Amino acid sequence: MIVTVTANPALDRTVTLVAPLRTGEVQTAVAVREDAGGKGVNVSGVLSAAGVATLAVLPVAADDPYAAVIRAAGVPVRVVPVERHVRTNLALTDADGETTKINLIGAPLTDTDARALTDAVVAATEGADWLVLAGSLPAGVADTYYVEIVDAVRERWGADAPRIAVDTSGPALRAVVESRAADLVKPNDEELAELAGAVIDVDSPRESVRRIAQRIVPEFAASALVTLGGAGAALITAEEAWFVAAPRIRVASTVGAGDSSLAGYLLAERAGLDPAERLRSAVRHGSAAAALPGTRVPAPADLGPAVSAALPL
Repeated sequence: MIVTVTANPALDRTVTLVAPLRTGEVQTAVAVREDAGGKGVNVSGVLSAAGVATLAVLPVAADDPYAAVIRAAGVPVRVVPVERHVRTNLALTDADGETTKINLIGAPLTDTDARALTDAVVAATEGADWLVLAGSLPAGVADTYYVEIVDAVRERWGADAPRIAVDTSGPALRAVVESRAADLVKPNDEELAELAGAVIDVDSPRESVRRIAQRIVPEFAASALVTLGGAGAALITAEEAWFVAAPRIRVASTVGAGDSSLAGYLLAERAGLDPAERLRSAVRHGSAAAALPGTRVPAPADLGPAVSAALPL
């Protein structure tokens, strides 16, 4: 079982434009779709489609329109009842797949609701292999909230606690890293650089990512899966570092690609594959997501051909 947590879910509305976005002008849209969004929900969606046992834990009010959308998506969920409604995120995507996102902050999560969510995660992780903490934190909780969840899970389950993967950014990611709470962190290259207070060298970005990640791995996190957009991804562990280039695809939307990459990594890890193959699976799933419209995540039938071999960094 892989349990995911989406503390700040969103109803993702994707509008597809005829032409590239031009600010200040009236433009024509050819399509619109709504998906039950949230990084943990996306990860569970990929895992579930691949036949892997998963459970997405998230706070949702009973009368929230999001509840009907998540039920229709078929993702196994454990809903924590709250009073606030989820936020709405807007993605504007043109015909070339260039995406502009507008993410709303959303209503605060009360202390009572935050404690209820933590309790639900602790209960859900009994016997789980991984716990994935993904996405931004809602207003109303401290930057250390993910650390608090990890501490509660490990206190309850001890040696049987699941391994921890974290996909967030900014102060929430910094809190996780400084507390040494994660077995795996999944920043993109910009989030990694911000975390380390460094700058990616544009002349040698792969080497730059490796050097920056090694400031964190293994002292502050056991490993780092760093997504590099259309370039591919890197995996840095205590023993080695790998890079896999992304295949050439027609990009439909980049929303959810990073989440799908993390899911691809976990699928390969669960299958017992070595780190290089886990990275190849991550890139294959991330690229498949980028070729799909809206925030739709890939099922096995959506995966393209195997990606190129992993190269040592």
